[in-house]
Amino acid sequence: MAKTQLTSLFFFFLFISIPITVIHSQAINDERAILLNLKQQLGNPPSISSWNSSSSPCVWPEIYCTAGSVTELHLREKDITEKIPPSICDLKNLTFLDLAWNFIPGEFPIMLYNCSKLQVLDLSQNYFVGQIPSDIDRLSSLISLDISGNNFSGNIPISIGKFPVLQRLYMLQNLFNGTFPKEIGNLSNLEELGMAYNPFIPMEIPREFGFLKKLTYLWMKETNLIGEIPESFNNLSSLQYFDLSINNLEGRVPSGLFSWENLTIVYLFKNHLSNEIPKAVDALNLVEVDLSQNNLTGTIPEVFGKLQSLRFLNLFSNQLTGELPAAIGSLPALKDFKVFQNKLTGVLPPEFGFHSKLEAFEVSENQFSGDLPGNLCAGGVLQGLVAHTNNLEGEIPRSLGDCRSLRTFQLQNNKFSGEIPSGLWRSFNLSTLMLSNNSFSGELPSRVAWNLSRVEISDNKFSGEIPAGISSWLNLVVFKASNNLFNGEITKEITNLSKLITLLLDGNELSGELPSEIISWESLNTLNVSRNKLSGQIPAAIGSLPDLINLDLSENRFTGEIPSGIGNLRPTSLNLSSNQLSGKIPEQLDNLAYENSFLHNTDLCADDPKLKLRDCNSILKHDRPKKSTHRYVTVIVSLAVVVSFVVFVMIFFIVRDYKRKKSSQSLETWKLTSFQRLNFSEWNILSNLVDDNLVGFGGSGKVYRIEIDRSGESVAVKKIGNHKKLDHKLEQEFSAEVEVLGSIRHRNIVKLLCCISSEDSKLLVYEYMENQSLDKWLHRNKGSFSSHLAVLDWPKRLKIAVGAAQGLCYMHHECPTPIIHRDVKSSNILLDIEFKAQIADFGLAKILARHASSHTMSTVAGSFGYLAPEYAYTTKVDTKVDVYSFGVVLLELVTGREANSANENMGLVEWARQHSLNDQSIIEILDPEVKESSCLEEMIMVCKVGVVCTRPSPSTRPSMREVLHVLQSWCSEDGQEAKKVGSEFDVMPLLGGAGATYFSSYRYDEGDNKVYNV
Repeated sequence: MAKTQLTSLFFFFLFISIPITVIHSQAINDERAILLNLKQQLGNPPSISSWNSSSSPCVWPEIYCTAGSVTELHLREKDITEKIPPSICDLKNLTFLDLAWNFIPGEFPIMLYNCSKLQVLDLSQNYFVGQIPSDIDRLSSLISLDISGNNFSGNIPISIGKFPVLQRLYMLQNLFNGTFPKEIGNLSNLEELGMAYNPFIPMEIPREFGFLKKLTYLWMKETNLIGEIPESFNNLSSLQYFDLSINNLEGRVPSGLFSWENLTIVYLFKNHLSNEIPKAVDALNLVEVDLSQNNLTGTIPEVFGKLQSLRFLNLFSNQLTGELPAAIGSLPALKDFKVFQNKLTGVLPPEFGFHSKLEAFEVSENQFSGDLPGNLCAGGVLQGLVAHTNNLEGEIPRSLGDCRSLRTFQLQNNKFSGEIPSGLWRSFNLSTLMLSNNSFSGELPSRVAWNLSRVEISDNKFSGEIPAGISSWLNLVVFKASNNLFNGEITKEITNLSKLITLLLDGNELSGELPSEIISWESLNTLNVSRNKLSGQIPAAIGSLPDLINLDLSENRFTGEIPSGIGNLRPTSLNLSSNQLSGKIPEQLDNLAYENSFLHNTDLCADDPKLKLRDCNSILKHDRPKKSTHRYVTVIVSLAVVVSFVVFVMIFFIVRDYKRKKSSQSLETWKLTSFQRLNFSEWNILSNLVDDNLVGFGGSGKVYRIEIDRSGESVAVKKIGNHKKLDHKLEQEFSAEVEVLGSIRHRNIVKLLCCISSEDSKLLVYEYMENQSLDKWLHRNKGSFSSHLAVLDWPKRLKIAVGAAQGLCYMHHECPTPIIHRDVKSSNILLDIEFKAQIADFGLAKILARHASSHTMSTVAGSFGYLAPEYAYTTKVDTKVDVYSFGVVLLELVTGREANSANENMGLVEWARQHSLNDQSIIEILDPEVKESSCLEEMIMVCKVGVVCTRPSPSTRPSMREVLHVLQSWCSEDGQEAKKVGSEFDVMPLLGGAGATYFSSYRYDEGDNKVYNV
């Protein structure tokens, strides 16, 4: 009986389960059909090619299922360009929809109202336009809504405050130019609110926002806020992140604002707050405070010294006065302390650094006096000490000489004295040492830190000779030692510093001749040795320095003629006054542009009378020799010419036969490795490596242009090495170039045709680029090739920017293993006959491991002015170091300035950042040669992109994919303006996670044929 009952139960459940299985299978089939139809309506994006009719949707990467039914759809960054089809809501159980970072056009998709179970909706970073619908609250189940980075405009509707369960609301970086409603304060469950970067009409913060008691995150940066912060904000007891920066707020910070128990970060910088910092700062859990770039006045409240958890105190760029509270120096968690650009006085608390591990200490541009605290590096992690432009005095504490973590040390414009601690010069990671305008004394050391690239010690009392050991300062880029007491000769070992860009030795007591072996200074653009006792002739090699634009040799005892090569340089600034020079000045310098360059040289002459020099023609007449003497000289010279010609012909044939014999014997020692189909042999290349074909010098060798057939087709050949054996570094660069270029193909990356190698030399053969490198076109005042170039117009510059971005984007995002170039600069962007850009010179490139996000380098390599700051600090590199360098190139394109010389006081990045606050300020720095009303908007956009790419923190820079997307939006394939949506972006890492990127937008409106921006 029991057995019969069990059998009956078995069949009963079997008959029940069969229909359930059938129903489940049918549901899967239905949802698969819906999704395949959706894919077709979205234009069959290649990125969702895994969707097919033979597998369950629940195994597709973009789909998540619950109980066998589709509940989540993840279509972020899938290159979708079509509108959202209504069929998407046929997925009846859909709760999560992510369509961010696509190209979806149209107005807000009200068809999503039919997705009745939708809880998370992310439409950010698309091309949506128009107003938010007034009945948006019909999406009543939403927990999270993100519409950031679109073109929504007008008012934010009152209905936005009617979501009953909404926890996250992000509307930042749109074109909202109306109002936002006080009803947002009714969202009782809201935890995160982001409204930043919107051009709302000027309005006050509604007091109702103070009712959001669950709010942990409030981001209303640059939203045109006015008035005071409402007192009701004292009720925001859960707030952790608070940003109201770049607005027009005024009045006092509410008295209870810092008493929130869980507050961790406050950002109020760059407002127009005019009252004092409130004294009610008593939150012991406060971790970071940033009130920088305001107009705050008064003293720093004593209560800041009670914040035992405070790690980051940032009060710079205000009008603060008075002394620092002594207790701040004793805070146990303090890491970053920045109060520069205020009016603070008194002494720096001596306890700074003794109780905490300080990493950054920046107190410059105040009125501090007394000694520098001696314990700043007690924790052993201090990276930056910036205390310039104060009234500090005394000696540098000996303890700082043992601080191996220091990377930048800036004490210029103070009253310090004594000698520099010997250990400071050799501090392991030190890259910048700036001590100008003090009373320091002592001599220069022979050994310094391996990475020291900038030394500024002008206007002090340093003495002695420049040591021969300076040849070991191999990474030195800037050396400013004006107005000291140095004596003796300028040692020839200083010519070993091949990375030098600026060398200032003026105002000393140096004597002897200027070293003639200066050809290695190929990057030097400024040389000033004026006001010394130098003698002898000016070395002819100065005229072969390709980048030299500022030359001052005045007030010395130089004799002889001016080398003709200096004329070829056409320097921007030239001063050879007050010497004993003679002869005719070079023809290229015989014009009014150099009217003050040759004063007080009595034996110099010129053809142009406006230069106020003697007339060369009258001198020739006066000194003409007698006729008989002239006849004898003519006969002697003629005989010498004939003899010389005969000897030359004999030597030519002997040498030619020898070379042919030697070449035929040695050809077997060369190995050719091809990467493309070749129409030449190694003999075509090797036989033409002669000086007549030499077109330039690279960082690792010579560059030749060689014709390979009678049609004039040419190749570029880079010869790595010379008559000596290759060193290990050059071998590494050759291997890196071959490894990278031999394995990748892209239209915007220079094509490596083959390599030819022997024991002593390596040859790399590329396509020849007729228009050479970008820097020669942008900076036309240097080099023989550049001198006759026309102005590079803006459409070409924008086309070049897009092409270079395409090449870098391919390297970073499309190669099987990402490639970091590490030396992106305008001289490494080559241009073909049609000005198509190609990335070149991969000698420093690194291929990342497949899953690696960064790579640690044993040495820092790259070019000064283009190096990302974190590269010099940490030697850890990822793709963001290329983004930084590319940003510098963009700034070169829009300003026409060089990376290291925007003006005499700062580099291009800092200069552009100071002018990036508004469009009018940006217009002032645009290249006047191409600045026209028709291209202003594009140039402003590219300048802002460059500023964002060069942000100090790598996490706040965009990826090259994002940069390319922005640039392509303004430039079509043929280089003309693209009539499609473009965007200007800003990057801001979100706290509490890995970070996220948000974009504000420029948008093209087909209706009125205009481009609108934030």
